[in-house]
Amino acid sequence: MDQLKHFQVAIIGSGFGGLGTAIKLKEEGIDDFVVLERANDVGGTWRDNSYPGCACDVQSHLYSFSFAPNPDWSRMYSPQAEIWAYLRRCAENYKILPHIWFSHEVTKVFWQEERKHWLIETSQGSLTANILVGAIGALCEPSLPNLAGLENFQGNHFHSARWDHNYDLTDKTVAVIGTGASAIQFVPAIEPKVKKLYLFQRTPPWVIPRHDRAISDFEKKLFRQFPFTQYLMRMLIYWIREIYVIYFRNPWVMNINGFIAVNHLKKSIQDPQLREKLTPNYVIGCKRILISNDYLPSLAKPNVEVITEAVKEVGQDSITTKDGTTRKIDTIIFATGFHVTDLPFADHIYGREGKTLAQTWQGSPKAYLGTTISGFPNFFLLLGPNTGLGHTSVVYMIESQIAHVLNAVRYMKKHSVATVEPRKEAQDEFVSEVDKKMQGTVWTAGRCASWYLDPTGRNSTLWPSFTWKFKQRVEPFNPEEYLVNSKGK
Repeated sequence: MDQLKHFQVAIIGSGFGGLGTAIKLKEEGIDDFVVLERANDVGGTWRDNSYPGCACDVQSHLYSFSFAPNPDWSRMYSPQAEIWAYLRRCAENYKILPHIWFSHEVTKVFWQEERKHWLIETSQGSLTANILVGAIGALCEPSLPNLAGLENFQGNHFHSARWDHNYDLTDKTVAVIGTGASAIQFVPAIEPKVKKLYLFQRTPPWVIPRHDRAISDFEKKLFRQFPFTQYLMRMLIYWIREIYVIYFRNPWVMNINGFIAVNHLKKSIQDPQLREKLTPNYVIGCKRILISNDYLPSLAKPNVEVITEAVKEVGQDSITTKDGTTRKIDTIIFATGFHVTDLPFADHIYGREGKTLAQTWQGSPKAYLGTTISGFPNFFLLLGPNTGLGHTSVVYMIESQIAHVLNAVRYMKKHSVATVEPRKEAQDEFVSEVDKKMQGTVWTAGRCASWYLDPTGRNSTLWPSFTWKFKQRVEPFNPEEYLVNSKGK
């Protein structure tokens, strides 16, 4: 049997988390690492989500690495192509590409206790690593609804995260299922070219204006010649967005955003019946707040119909709703989000006791500092449980977690440590603390079903406080909170 290739660190994924970890490892002088990427290019979410109109909901100067500012963003909220290009440049400029194994989809991962390392099986063979960093991302596996008869549909159908760019939507009758963050971006983009667009809406989202603008050539020149000005811009955006936490933690304060959203709806939609369809019946912020200037106006166009009746079944060329109405359809586009609390990769990572992450979590993901998991030695999960955000940039959270990883690696090297694993009591205490902070927030007081909540009803997705507090808490590596196993023991 051939000896497997072994690395000090193996990273799964090449989005912001994977590339950021790789860059910081390299800066630390560690070259013994590999990045396993199932696709043939870097970029993660920003590679996969290439649907028309795709852009970020956080300003570009903040939604980027703090150590790799880009003075040439075209807009305050950059489109997908620019963010993807930025990540590709980072991979090239920091010389990460030679470390990436493209087209290597990780299929199974096993902790081998006797050897104190991870055995990683991929679509192109196996390897081992002392440390495993999961940079899979929460928005990577599309979620599709179980619609009766969908298998019989003869037209084209696809998820927004797997957009079929070879299919021409011109003069087609299109059904859009879902009204989440992707729908509000691609619906206005495709509406002018389609013959008819049926928007099947289960729950209307709260939508507020998008204060976007082009960044002038003067500003770009200023950022290039005086980099500290871009840093100041980043800090200004950061602290303004950080104030939003006060809104989420106090539902009555969130009513201010409610007034903004209601006014936005009134200005955008003149038809009272359509406006009623588009008016949410839950507290704003309970579900993700969406930002758009053109989504609501697009729904008032004559070739668009908003349908609130539930889908009964899909025919060969039609969709029938529960009120008995059948509509002829050429194409179905699913804007139905992702597997977030039921992450598919959790079924494929086996820990110290031979149980998978999914079996360990039992429907409710939990981790110490949202980063490490009891029973899974030397495993660091970026954007793990309770690290998602409703108000600012997750890149900030990722960088805080990467700092934790690097501090752990330094500690392991300095003290000749073979394994680190969070103590169960430390993890339980952290999770309990997060759950306590979650109480009284709009996510629990809003009384709505959202993708933030796991099957147990717990909000295992979001961080319920200021991000600077997360950074302060997560960056250090405190060995007393870990089970530490020295080499040779």
